[in-house]
Amino acid sequence: MNHGCMCCRQNCSFSLQGPNGTVESPGFPYGYPNYANCTWTLNAEEQNRIQLVFQSFALEEDFDVLSVYDGAPQPLNLKTRLTGFQLPAPIVSTGSLLTLWLVSDYAVSAQGFHANYEVLPSHTCGNPGRLQNGVQQGTTFSIGDKVRYSCNVGYFLEGHALLTCLSSSEKSASWDFPLPSCRADDACGGTLRGQSGIISSPHFPSEYGNNADCTWTILAEPGDTIALVFTDFQLEDGYDYLEVTGTEGASLW
Repeated sequence: MNHGCMCCRQNCSFSLQGPNGTVESPGFPYGYPNYANCTWTLNAEEQNRIQLVFQSFALEEDFDVLSVYDGAPQPLNLKTRLTGFQLPAPIVSTGSLLTLWLVSDYAVSAQGFHANYEVLPSHTCGNPGRLQNGVQQGTTFSIGDKVRYSCNVGYFLEGHALLTCLSSSEKSASWDFPLPSCRADDACGGTLRGQSGIISSPHFPSEYGNNADCTWTILAEPGDTIALVFTDFQLEDGYDYLEVTGTEGASLW
């Protein structure tokens, strides 16, 4: 059997309907195949949305990718690209169709992913997600509901502690801010995604520690620009500095 045929064999497509169910990568939890090219189409009835909650997630970082589309699998509908070993936050569609597309390369695979989906009425935001090393308060996720987050001892909250479910159109609702995260007291930096968020120095508004060396990377979709708006800024003049780099070269603050 020639090699070309082997790679074509890993194509798979699934169409899922019903009020709830499970989505998992082929072979889970024993590893997905190389050259995988798999799609899952989740369909709900009109006026409904689909919530996807990951229970397990492990893909070879940067080489094997799960793309999630809010609707049909077209570039404009790309909601997020998932890779690596961190459990993603729940994903909620804006309409009645959600598409997943898994692509793996020629070598090295990991456990794969396992997620549950549930059909929701259009006027709910869905569960924004639990925090690693933190606590979620609030168990209802419809318009007007609020969810508050706090972190365990030894961790501080990065992002917004209070999320409110707002009506985003006649048929839809969404949280006003992305899910925050809990960071270890002595840790700093990280990779940030989503439409908006907050970055703060360790222990802010208290003083940051000596010998801090923190790098934050903000990732946007191709073609987007990123606006960075400072609400507070105080560093030891001449000794501590913040460097901001982007496409137009670096600037020191």
